[in-house]
Amino acid sequence: MPSKKALVRRPGPLLAEGLVTHIEREKVDVELALEQWEAYVAALGEHGWETVEVDPADECADAVFVEDTVVMFRNVALITRPGAESRRAETAGVEEVVARLGCSVNWIWEPGTLDGGDVLKVGDTVYVGRGGRTDAAGVQQLRAAFEPLGARVVAVPVSKVLHLKSAVTALPDGTVVGHIPHVDRPALFPRFLSVPEESGAHVVLLGGTKLLMAASAPKSAELLADLGYDPVLVDIGEFEKLEGCVTCLSVRLRGLYA
Repeated sequence: MPSKKALVRRPGPLLAEGLVTHIEREKVDVELALEQWEAYVAALGEHGWETVEVDPADECADAVFVEDTVVMFRNVALITRPGAESRRAETAGVEEVVARLGCSVNWIWEPGTLDGGDVLKVGDTVYVGRGGRTDAAGVQQLRAAFEPLGARVVAVPVSKVLHLKSAVTALPDGTVVGHIPHVDRPALFPRFLSVPEESGAHVVLLGGTKLLMAASAPKSAELLADLGYDPVLVDIGEFEKLEGCVTCLSVRLRGLYA
């Protein structure tokens, strides 16, 4: 039977030193962050996701943001080359896990850079953000890896936030949700829904109508509930201080066979 697996990676002791690009640095409580991470992992498990823990990378402050290290399309795992040089050591442990799970592995090669947080999949359309962490060569290599598999790759500009998925994610019906002040070109998406809070732009599809969302977006959760969805709220406040969101704390692998 197809299984739903989610890769996660425990936050390390250097978490508070993680990179901050578009916001002011705040003090991060590492112990509270671990508690929030454990609650996030538990929420995935409670909604049918088998979590697979990648070995910690304690020397890498940002390693908890595991989404940036790999992009999945069908059964292919594209190992990224993060735009921040300090994050490139994070990919080896993730590559080991996806290979063990039976994925076909491909790579982004120098000089290309690509962060997984810049990639949003809506059906067979793959939006890739061209911005601070993902360059033109990375976009080209992603296109070369996924278009032969049936993907339609669409590059979009990202200048107001760290990653594309810092600005937008998508609902189960394919509608893209975003907070307008952070979205460069909303008209690039065929169906776009504006949400009232920055963190309301971030949803993880748990299955059916259930959406994992940050507790910091109650108005957005109420809006989506009014549209027939079932928000599942988790507090990830310590990770939000590092420009993190609900999507970047896991990599969801759908359709792999156990």
